[in-house]
Amino acid sequence: MAEQTTGAPIEPWLREILRCPACRSELADADGAAGPELHCTNADCGLQYRIDDGVPVLLVDEARKPA
Repeated sequence: MAEQTTGAPIEPWLREILRCPACRSELADADGAAGPELHCTNADCGLQYRIDDGVPVLLVDEARKPA
């Protein structure tokens, strides 16, 4: 797994169109143990995606499942 750094925030125009690749629900900004993350807003899915250097890693295989 790549090392995560905080980096620049996600551009607002990009933030508005991002969706969970697993269920197509909206993503919400959140803070994870290792830094900023995007969390799926669908309660049935709930995957959590890390952000590396300001770039969201929207890969289902690398997403964390909710606790």
